[in-house]
Amino acid sequence: MTTPDDLGTLVTRVRQWISDDPDPATEAELATLLTDAESGTTEERVAAVAELEDRFCGLLQFGTAGLRGALGGGPNRMNRAVVIRTAAGLAAFLAESLSGLGADAVQPRVVIGYDARRNSDAFARDTAAVLTAAGAEAFLLPRALPTPVLAFAVQHLAADAGVMVTASHNPPQDNGYKVYLGGRVVTGSGQGAQIIPPMDTQIAAHIARVTSAAAVPRAQSGWTVLGANIEQSYVETVARLADPASPRTLRIVLTSLHGVGGVVAQSVLRRAGFTDVHPVPEQAEPDPAFPTVPFPNPEEPGAIDLAIAVARTVDADLVLANDPDADRCAVAVRDRYADGDGWRMLHGDEVGALLGEYLAGPLAAAAARAGGEPPVLASSIVSSRLLGRIALAHGLRHAVTLTGFKWLSRVDGLAYAYEEAIGYCVDPGRVRDKDGISAALIVAQLAAQLAAQGRTLIDALDDLARTHGLYLSGQVSARFADLAQIPATMERLRAVPPATLAGSPVTEVRDLATGTAKLPPTEGVLVLAEDGARVIIRPSGTEPKVKCYLEVIADVGDAELGSVRAAAGAHLAALSAQIGALLGVA
Repeated sequence: MTTPDDLGTLVTRVRQWISDDPDPATEAELATLLTDAESGTTEERVAAVAELEDRFCGLLQFGTAGLRGALGGGPNRMNRAVVIRTAAGLAAFLAESLSGLGADAVQPRVVIGYDARRNSDAFARDTAAVLTAAGAEAFLLPRALPTPVLAFAVQHLAADAGVMVTASHNPPQDNGYKVYLGGRVVTGSGQGAQIIPPMDTQIAAHIARVTSAAAVPRAQSGWTVLGANIEQSYVETVARLADPASPRTLRIVLTSLHGVGGVVAQSVLRRAGFTDVHPVPEQAEPDPAFPTVPFPNPEEPGAIDLAIAVARTVDADLVLANDPDADRCAVAVRDRYADGDGWRMLHGDEVGALLGEYLAGPLAAAAARAGGEPPVLASSIVSSRLLGRIALAHGLRHAVTLTGFKWLSRVDGLAYAYEEAIGYCVDPGRVRDKDGISAALIVAQLAAQLAAQGRTLIDALDDLARTHGLYLSGQVSARFADLAQIPATMERLRAVPPATLAGSPVTEVRDLATGTAKLPPTEGVLVLAEDGARVIIRPSGTEPKVKCYLEVIADVGDAELGSVRAAAGAHLAALSAQIGALLGVA
């Protein structure tokens, strides 16, 4: 309970922040809360104090994901004051990083993008103003555009850094701030990728030295607003990934979930020859309220219901769904193994394997012609092990990284990468990040080629199962109101891991926090069973959850594949129930 002394200290801090706030909207918001805290009804005072305590519990932390949080006034929220401080810290970091390159090379080059969420454009302009005043050469994308366009621009413009203002698939009340480094700051395989340690802590240290947003110089002009040619260059570059001789007879339903990917994705598909494309009308225009979905993430239940309804109406062959900033891609198809009319969303591991198999053949052929080390297919530690089997079968290398494309995109020799959370990188030389638009194009091309043979993506998955075994994956999550329960849960699982997985004896328990020669330490526990079943348990990096990634493997041989799928599905369901009970999930 807040004492009078505590309240006095809190009020002082709030008033100091208000006096430094450059945004009249958040200034007024905090002033209202302060009035309620000091002179409201008992109920109003309790609610206002609790809200202010949360907003002022510390500065919104800058890490490997940059910033992400709810919009609002105060240091523990996304707002102009926090963004201005962050931009000033980034400017100082870049100046320090480039200081050893000589007087004629000190000016950092930074490209800034933004999506259509609330305040994204204002945060981007503030960033451009701060960087320009700090002596940087700042380039602002011309309008709200997908994250992959920003990642492309970092490479295309040889920028030392990139900033993307987006909260990706977070709820409507959130916004975020991603940072990419390249140019002269980061070279090699990580050039143009999102930040990793220790860069995040170095930038955070510079941010912490900025004690006043009002004191940060902001230019009124001087940055460059890029023309439409940057978007056109991205569209042309992605469209060139397609085989012009490939069939294009395919009816596609496309949704951008009220995000910024719709126009760009349609432009790419059209330029590549896919003209029978049907956007979901209710979700085609950017809308920061995301009115038709409870959560703007295509993986969430119900998120692509409207797209499936359109697919049924127009008798589509394929549904493609991007998340709001279009760096991820979901795929739905008719599946003869599914109930009802058969439409279902493919799991990220299924799409990851399909793309891996599709790309592996040409990659292997090119490598054989060129000689030298074969290229690498990469997947995250929580993704299916099937990609490793695919790489081996084609004579390619396979790498496993920590979760997140900040790690995947840094793999030396990378040709393709994916993670199970519907993120795919099919052109790492130009976009060092997941790209839901280029992935959508390659999925469409694969589906069209199969359709010309009278086959489907499900047939291609069956081919993989017959060749490598059937790999089925799933996920169980436990959400915690008390954050202290998350490390306690992890310690309990380390101390008493399961002895069996769905009846099969456990053969290995690996504490991922110790790391290996190939994998840095990360918080998590890996459990392997005799029959090949695998469970990885780890805290979420973005939500108050413990997540469990499950995978079972079934030999197919000469068995009827439908029966094998049914048995493997029952095995996965039993494993899900066991792990759910272990976490206390009903």
